[in-house]
Formats: sequence, C-alpha cells, structure tokens
Amino acid sequence: MQIEVVDFVAGARRARGVTIVIDVFRAFSVACYAFDRGAERIIPLADAEVARSLRQSHPGWLAIGEREARKLEGFDFGNSPAEIVGADLRGRTLLHTTHAGTQGLVNAVEADVLLTGSLVNAGAICAYVKSLAPGFVTIVRMGERAIARSLEDDLCAELLVARLRGEAYDVSTIRERLRSAPSARKFFDPEATWAPEADFDLCTDVDRFGFVLRLAGRGEAYPYLEQVHCC
Repeated sequence: MQIEVVDFVAGARRARGVTIVIDVFRAFSVACYAFDRGAERIIPLADAEVARSLRQSHPGWLAIGEREARKLEGFDFGNSPAEIVGADLRGRTLLHTTHAGTQGLVNAVEADVLLTGSLVNAGAICAYVKSLAPGFVTIVRMGERAIARSLEDDLCAELLVARLRGEAYDVSTIRERLRSAPSARKFFDPEATWAPEADFDLCTDVDRFGFVLRLAGRGEAYPYLEQVHCC
C-alpha cells in the first residue's frame, strides 16, 4: 500500500486511490456525532448560499456549518459537536458547509473512494481502508481554514499512516498535545462562545465511533456522506 499525505484544496484536487480528507477541528468530528444522533445523510457543500437555497426548498432538511469558525446566519447548527451531541437527528438530511473540511470533499473528484478523517473514528477508518486492500491511499490534511497546517490534522494523519502500516501509535498523549495547539485556543476562550470547551473534548475522543463516513452518490447533483460499519 502506497500512502501519500497532501494538504488543502490543492492536495484534494490531485488525490487519488482511496482518499481520506481530514478535518479534526471540527467538521468531520461533527459529522460523526451527527450520524451517531441518527442523521440519515449529510450533504457536504462548498457554498453556504447553496446550503441556504437547498434548506429553503427542502423544509425537512437542516443546515449546519461555519465561516471563520462561527455559525452561519440562518443555519440550524454551527460546526460544533457540542450542539449536535444532544440533538435528535433521526432520519434527517443535513446540509454541511465549512471553511476547510467540506471544501476538501467537494474538490477530491479524482479519488476512487472518498472518506472523511477524524480522530473520533480513526480506528474504523484504518480497518475499512485495509479491508479494501488498495494500492494507493491519499491522506488530505485540510488544516486551519484550508490555508495553514494544523497540529490536530497533522497528528490525525500520523495516526492513520502508522496504523495503515501496522505500526504502533500512542494515542494516550494526543489530547494533551493538542490542548496547547494554536488551533485549540478558541475552545478555552470564554469569549469564543461559538467554540465551547466541550468541543475540544468531543473532537479528541480517539476511536469513539466504529463507523466510517463515505461519500456516496458521486454521480448525482449533490453527493452525500453515508455511514458504513466495517470489520
């Protein structure tokens, strides 16, 4: 298995093989919690206005997302797992747009299989990828606003690479290592009400979920994430 690690939208555009797009803080952690709360599907979108339009034309759908980490006006939820973890999303379709993670998904058009990447389901991701026995894997780190590397996405990529290669990786220190990361400061700032401290703990709960999120319907107008249990 050959593994390549790339960054940002440019990396997503050239990703091939089985591709994992990482966004730990917070898009693809949020997506996992949404499926855990019963969501039927999540439609990742690059454009917030498209999300608003689709929500208006589909009254039963919900919109979640952010720009500059803040909840978008008129959306049902921000990009916060703390908001999602207590919500009843059974059978609901969610429209999800963010500054980094969803941009990577919609741009990885050359990937054979497209998965989300986060710490909360890292073990399931590796088990699923191994079950596919791919010749090539691309890991895309979306980083901070898809323009700068971030420690959380770097560590997630390191963890995935190690496990895919059958190597040991100590996950016990990840939470403490990330606590002082620049991208985590917002979670401990009482004025950053859009990024509660609970989000930090929820996003760094390694291997909490035993499922992967795979992009399906890629030939349709709006491909969607589906929950896949594996191995």
